[in-house]
Amino acid sequence: MVTIKSKTEIEYMKVAGKVTGETLKLLEKLVKPGISTLELDRAAEKFIRDNGCIPSFKGYGGFPGSVCISVNDEVIHGIPSKRVLKDGDIVSFDVGACFKGYHGDAARTVGVGEISKEAQRLIDVTRKSFFEGIKFAKEGYRISDVSAEIQRVAEENGFSVLREYCGHGIGHQLHEDPEIPNYFDPRHRGVRLRPGMCLAIEPMVNQGSREIFVGDDDWTVYTADGKLSAHYENTVLITNGEPYILTLCE
Repeated sequence: MVTIKSKTEIEYMKVAGKVTGETLKLLEKLVKPGISTLELDRAAEKFIRDNGCIPSFKGYGGFPGSVCISVNDEVIHGIPSKRVLKDGDIVSFDVGACFKGYHGDAARTVGVGEISKEAQRLIDVTRKSFFEGIKFAKEGYRISDVSAEIQRVAEENGFSVLREYCGHGIGHQLHEDPEIPNYFDPRHRGVRLRPGMCLAIEPMVNQGSREIFVGDDDWTVYTADGKLSAHYENTVLITNGEPYILTLCE
């Protein structure tokens, strides 16, 4: 069931969203060749807790980290480790913060040192697909209108979008109804959007094929062809007018 958030719930989510967005900005500043993903995870957890929130992901379904950190051909759900980032890598951070029982959820992909032009284009197009998609995150449109635009932008630029993972509603639970695919399915138009809905909209875009597999750790999702993947996500509040992004600190 899709829930409509009260004014109080939205205020809590604004706090969670702000901390989530600021955590991502911190991670972007810390990224450099030679730093480990575990160091980044620890810095993020400290920042989230120092700002009065709890890391949403830590222990969620058994996940061991506070941040999903996915490098290069890792699409999502990468586990922080002693792995050291290298010049030319791209790294995706997926962060959640919880304030008084309400969550914010957002993701960014950034380059490490100097990256290739094609890697940067993938990052830029993934971000663009989000912002083009949320032009339809308004009262009266359907979930599928957002999904179709994300798919259009990605595929017109020669990239592909995942089918197996998608965005979601968010609030008191990290994952709520409705599901928000990154592709259009005429059989599933999705609910009509109403003010007070909160959605985590998250294009996951692959450089090559959309085919993926889950690694031996039962968490990390990889591209099947070994090519790069990028991720861009924000928690979005549907209003009476333009969508309000709760996790954007740019």
